[in-house]
Amino acid sequence: MADTAPRTKRRYGTRPTMKDVAARAGVGLKTVSRVVNGEPGVTPDTVRRVQESIEALGFRRNDSARVLRKGRTASIGLVLEDLADPFYGPMSRAVEETARAHGALLIHGSSAEDAGREQELVLALCARRVDGLVIVPASDDHRYLEPEIAAGVATVFVDRPAGRIDADAVLTDSFTGARDGVAHLIAHGHRRIGFIGDQPRIHTASERLRGYRAAMDAAGLPVDESWVALGSTEPQRVRSAALAMLDGPAPVTALFCGNNRVTVTAVRVLNGWPRQVALVGFDDFELADLLSPAVTVIAQDSAQLGRMAAEQLFRRLEGGADEPARFLLPTRLIPRGSGELPPPADAV
Repeated sequence: MADTAPRTKRRYGTRPTMKDVAARAGVGLKTVSRVVNGEPGVTPDTVRRVQESIEALGFRRNDSARVLRKGRTASIGLVLEDLADPFYGPMSRAVEETARAHGALLIHGSSAEDAGREQELVLALCARRVDGLVIVPASDDHRYLEPEIAAGVATVFVDRPAGRIDADAVLTDSFTGARDGVAHLIAHGHRRIGFIGDQPRIHTASERLRGYRAAMDAAGLPVDESWVALGSTEPQRVRSAALAMLDGPAPVTALFCGNNRVTVTAVRVLNGWPRQVALVGFDDFELADLLSPAVTVIAQDSAQLGRMAAEQLFRRLEGGADEPARFLLPTRLIPRGSGELPPPADAV
């Protein structure tokens, strides 16, 4: 038999209040407040009736009033460059786990490498009264954050430092990592080494280029500027840069790639390339060890970056940190085959 009982029309965007719970349970608002907050002075029978009403109505406590009383929301914001980038997955997870261990909720979003979007997102999180922020910056000017930091919003930058303000930063030693990767190619006989990196305004890209130049200089090798290409990580741009370096009368015999997205495109370009070309990439990536040859990388620990940034943030919130600090994490060379390929005999 069909259910013909009248149904209450659901009103989306509205939620039951303590007043609704009190009316259903037949008690006063103060009684409901005591039950919700676990305070004494309520009989077991009344507690049961209030809890039944809470469950029936789907009531959830609104923490806004508690925020006003305590000054803390138990929430932090995480602003990344791109949530879809595999590099940021372990970082986000580490920040979330650290926040959870401190009883805090994580809210995150993506700047899409856009300075205006970063500022809009950061200030929106501040308006929602997050206690602190972990930021992978897209902007090179963070003076807009000074009033928020002065108002007590703890802020830690990760992967890249803040621009034009003093703030905590947790970074990878990109300079040394890139220098070691290029030195590895030089040690295997390469003299013409191309560098394909990200946008030059990005701190990590400029540091990795600096490491590339330092390794070439230490080996007494000149750098032809046609071997250096900085720009977006869009596959077409990277592909064009790689092909320009690989063609011509004196092509490069090895490529050093500035991040995982660049390396993946380079792998596609080199697949089936008529000449053997060595490859080292900055950042490890999924299945790099299963390719043929497997890809040699300079690995950084994105999870550790996130964990250290979140731990520093909570030290700030708990009053355990003074002057802004900078933490520099080491990289690790993982030789797998592509970076150990020698140059062609006629290129030596």
